[in-house]
Amino acid sequence: MATMVTPPSTETERPPADNTTNGSSGGGSDVPSGLGHDILQLEPEHRATPASAHRLITFLAMIWITALFATLTIVLESRWVHSPDWVSIQLPQILYVNAAILLLSSVTVELARLSLRATRSQHCARWILVTLSMGFLVLFGQAFAWRDLSRRGLHLASNPGSFFLYLMSGTHAIHLLGGIVVLASIGFQISRARQKGKLPAALDTIALYWHFTDALWLYVVALLFVTIQQ
Repeated sequence: MATMVTPPSTETERPPADNTTNGSSGGGSDVPSGLGHDILQLEPEHRATPASAHRLITFLAMIWITALFATLTIVLESRWVHSPDWVSIQLPQILYVNAAILLLSSVTVELARLSLRATRSQHCARWILVTLSMGFLVLFGQAFAWRDLSRRGLHLASNPGSFFLYLMSGTHAIHLLGGIVVLASIGFQISRARQKGKLPAALDTIALYWHFTDALWLYVVALLFVTIQQ
């Protein structure tokens, strides 16, 4: 009985694809794996972080507020110089007290920054609470000043002096209130120990804005003293 012999296969085995080459066969990437990894590591450095974006927004807001008060100053001085009906008004004493409180609040917000840098979150939260309390105290003092003016018969439309007194102090109070809201939000996050990596930069930014509002109030009081009280 004859034995059937199977003919040998004529196909030769193909060597496995070399995955370490830089070729583009098989739809592979032309970028070496090591270089691609480096690119992925470098990408975040070129992106704007939330902290830098918030700082930029804060700087733009400060520039806008400065321009606003510069415009109000020009209008006030031109109205004061050329107005025959300008009436000298004694500024409420609480305005000077508010200035002292704001200066002290600049110290407390700096103490909050130092405490957070030293990883003492509880101390930082307490200093923020003290700063917020001073901010609200200034707002209450401003309301008291307006009440004092009203009792003296000086309303918004009584004369040009009283109009600018209400306008300048009220505009500052609005911007101070905005700083209080942001600082309160950061203080809440610190007390809850949330987003620890972003909090120091956020506190630095709002502290800068807080110092700006303090300096702005000193300017407003000096301007009102020269143009309205004198």
